[in-house]
Amino acid sequence: MANQVETVLTEELLPFLREENYVTVATVDHESGGPNVNAISWVYAQDNSHIRFAVDNRSKMLVNLQKQPRITITMLGAGSTYAISGNAKVITEKIDNIPLKLALVEIKIREVRDVMFYGSKITTEPKYEKTYDEEAAQKLDSQVMSALKN
Repeated sequence: MANQVETVLTEELLPFLREENYVTVATVDHESGGPNVNAISWVYAQDNSHIRFAVDNRSKMLVNLQKQPRITITMLGAGSTYAISGNAKVITEKIDNIPLKLALVEIKIREVRDVMFYGSKITTEPKYEKTYDEEAAQKLDSQVMSALKN
């Protein structure tokens, strides 16, 4: 699918963004005007046109989005690297019933671009592990992902 451009998530990408996965999020830095990149895992595709994610409500990302709503999520999966761009809005600055102060952000997708370099594919998707209490991490992940789905 190298260099293809879509206006929505494909059927191949939708399942990948319906479970907790490693992605990066790029916003426009409100101070410098340059890129600001963060790694997150609490991300969920509501449908093929909308992605939600949770982030600490003190994150610079939220201030950036209030000033400039343009955003790009980069994901590695389905054999390639994808840049998913659109406009974001903060749905709530504090998700109820979660012990951390997390904001809920929703992206209206404008473009899904395969950005993998020619003649290559991703053979191993990124893996990560939570380095704090495993039981607490599973409980928090479950709470956050449930909030993203609603």
